[in-house]
Amino acid sequence: DTAFKLSYLENSFTANPAVARIATKSHKDAVAMIKMAMHGEGATETPQWEANHDPSEINEAVSVLKKLLKIRDVVLRVNTEYIHSAGQADEYRTEPAFKLQGSYRNMNKLSEKVAPVMNEQELDTLILSHYESEAQTLTTGAEANLLKFKEMMGWLNAEEKERWTDIKGMFKKQQQLKGMGGNHMAQLMAQVESVSHALYGIRAALAAGPKLNGIEKEE
Repeated sequence: DTAFKLSYLENSFTANPAVARIATKSHKDAVAMIKMAMHGEGATETPQWEANHDPSEINEAVSVLKKLLKIRDVVLRVNTEYIHSAGQADEYRTEPAFKLQGSYRNMNKLSEKVAPVMNEQELDTLILSHYESEAQTLTTGAEANLLKFKEMMGWLNAEEKERWTDIKGMFKKQQQLKGMGGNHMAQLMAQVESVSHALYGIRAALAAGPKLNGIEKEE
């Protein structure tokens, strides 16, 4: 698992100029800088470098690698969700299939745009913009996939949360109708059942007692 996570970073070494400068001289030194980025430059002993590097080159590479670590974690989350969704049988889905990918290609495309001076907000914007573009390439479900991605990242606003809830609700209804084989009578029965549930809820509310909207009714 550790080697797999590391492979995402190693694979992207040549995609970013600041890291490529180090990796071209010494792959071993670039890997050592990942540890510095993970634990902080002061938390680990300065490695015995295999090649000669200017202090500015080291600082820039470590700064970029810190950002690549965050990108790597996002890409891995997307990859995990993609695999989980792909392994689900359609009849058991409760939301649209997740088709965004977390591949080496995604990692490299993001890595090449990272600058040492980027702040946290700029990095988040870069990640979101990348997956907005990726969603637009899907033949179906672009909106649903992007909303799912934002949910995973904790980036949904109130309006998007409501929209995502609606999409999942519509998807579940479509799944129920599909399970009935598209039979018109079955669809009608499903609608009747839905109305029945609503009427039951109204009856239950009326029978709940002598309170209306939390205010005692006068006898």
